[in-house]
Amino acid sequence: MGDEIQVLIVDDSALMRNLIGHMVDDTPGLAVADKAMNGKFALQKIPRVNPDIIVLDLEMPEMNGIEFLKERKKQGITIPVVILSSIAARGAEITMEALALGASDFIQKPSGSISRDIHEVKDTLTGMLLGYGGSYRKSQGKKVLTPSEYKPKTPAEKTSDIAVHFNLAVAPPVTPAQPPAQLRKPAKTEIIAIGISTGGPDALRVVFAKLDTDLKVPIVVVQHMPPGFTNEFAKSLDRICPLNVKEAEEGDAILPGRILIAQGNKHLEVERKGTNGVAHLSDAPLVSGHRPSADVLFASVAMSYSNHALGVIMTGMGRDGAQHLGTIYKEGGMTLGQDEKSAVVYGMPRVAYELGHVMEQVSLENMARRICDVAKATR
Repeated sequence: MGDEIQVLIVDDSALMRNLIGHMVDDTPGLAVADKAMNGKFALQKIPRVNPDIIVLDLEMPEMNGIEFLKERKKQGITIPVVILSSIAARGAEITMEALALGASDFIQKPSGSISRDIHEVKDTLTGMLLGYGGSYRKSQGKKVLTPSEYKPKTPAEKTSDIAVHFNLAVAPPVTPAQPPAQLRKPAKTEIIAIGISTGGPDALRVVFAKLDTDLKVPIVVVQHMPPGFTNEFAKSLDRICPLNVKEAEEGDAILPGRILIAQGNKHLEVERKGTNGVAHLSDAPLVSGHRPSADVLFASVAMSYSNHALGVIMTGMGRDGAQHLGTIYKEGGMTLGQDEKSAVVYGMPRVAYELGHVMEQVSLENMARRICDVAKATR
């Protein structure tokens, strides 16, 4: 085996195993370690093929995905797992159970368990495999290829998140650009806006579990996630967070001690009305390749809260949020970015940092503390 990120594909459909295998083989930096038709066979193969990441279906005979995750935990296996499943009615609930059991992230198959149009999620899937698999390889002291060492490749979409990832990975580190001039000095924080993508489910669990119980500043969050999952995701975060976490609905009040998570496939914007703000959802076109978009949220926060805002950009592939984090900065707000070492994918925070839009880079471990300290500071 070479230095590529080794992927174990676990799905009971031979067709799906082959389709996913082709996508992995077509992506520079990834290679198929092996394939398994259920969790039992996957557990048998792990010691032999030593994968860096596992793609896991949830509905399989003999040992399904949830049972596999429980056994993985019991055996102390730390190889990251990305769920790729078609689960229907109880899907969101089961997916959140999978995340609680240690899965890193998930993708919904576009159409049922035998999903011939699986290519529609190729960018998202391969991005997650590169991100989580690369992080795991580094943690194990293994070499991670740089794009300059990959086989020749031409990204189909030069602006897609995966193309941005390849460009960023091969680009040398740069000194941040001159920060934009601030129109006014930062004032007391009255809202916190977070933009996050690949690596987000795990990262938000870490941050939200550590927030101070007396944090009185409302938080609004864009986490790239498909529709139908954000309600259960918000509930799963609410169980571990001292503050109230809920999926944003049209007209929700932005209240102290409340965290609103953007709905999948809906932009989240805020409007200031009197002492409290109001959340608005929209079906406007994709921005920075996403809906919800962190750029849309950050722009509306900057417009409504000016220098009373704190913008935070965290792990994620691509560049969503990087531009309008700068708008929060220009308006006199405070900005934080996750650092390279702790980000599963240092894409969104890197672009923001290189544009000069990040005042301070913070590790995942320290992010909750810095958010609370900045939000509680009197300026």
